[in-house]
Amino acid sequence: MFTENEIAPLASIEEWEDDVLIRYPEPNKPAKTKEEYRNYNTPQRDTVKEFYRLNHTYQTYDFVSAKEADFLKFDKKEMRVWDACDFLNTLVDDSDPDTDLDQLQHLLQTSETIRADGHPDWFVLTGFLHDLGKVLCLFGEPQWAVVGDTFPVGCKHSDKIVYSEFFEANPDSQDARHNTKYGVYEPNCGLRNVHMSWGHDEYLYQMLKDYLPEPALYMIRYHSFYAQHREHAYDHLMDAHDHAMFEWVDKFNPYDLYSKVPVPPNVKELKPYYEDLIAKYLPETLRF
Repeated sequence: MFTENEIAPLASIEEWEDDVLIRYPEPNKPAKTKEEYRNYNTPQRDTVKEFYRLNHTYQTYDFVSAKEADFLKFDKKEMRVWDACDFLNTLVDDSDPDTDLDQLQHLLQTSETIRADGHPDWFVLTGFLHDLGKVLCLFGEPQWAVVGDTFPVGCKHSDKIVYSEFFEANPDSQDARHNTKYGVYEPNCGLRNVHMSWGHDEYLYQMLKDYLPEPALYMIRYHSFYAQHREHAYDHLMDAHDHAMFEWVDKFNPYDLYSKVPVPPNVKELKPYYEDLIAKYLPETLRF
């Protein structure tokens, strides 16, 4: 049993997202420096690196299996989607110096950018919902088990994953069942048969898989799987259907990364539209 759950490697949950922006800048634009994103007026702390040390050490095949058995019972809470957004808003951290926008406003920025580009309403709803799984933090999960770049467990960790050197401390790296190219899987078995590291992506996918179109479900489930949609590190596990669906993941990714602006959406004006959209696709309440 480990005790590092109590460590808070990120000053706020958005630090990982800002780090992603640095690692994957908008095409044809120079990457921003870390100094452009954060200024705490304190000695620099590499909290993102510590986050990934914990994530890569403890995200094992057995850990993921245990989290799936626990959280995919969806017995923690039952809420309307809008109430869940209000619940998620309690994640706003006063230590974040860059923005006072809450989680709901980030979701609306993403979805409104998608809507402005004329995409189908289910795509707009996907933008609105995509980070709702972060409520895991409010059920006591440490940040390294909620956010972060995701990757398959049960097979060899790709060196294309950020901070891949930290996998040396992961027990699966020394386990012959899990440290080969294919591990517990078969070649090109399809991602539907692959267990991903535990976090908000997989949790929300499992919650919504009976309600949204398949492209939306791929966007939700794999939007943090940067080792694949940026580096193509796991082509050997994907089948032809995965490759076709990842075109949607690639289409969604810029909206998630680059829609963050300091001007907050008008929640009061937008709420009726989104309540109608939610009612079109989802039941009145969801089990979390």
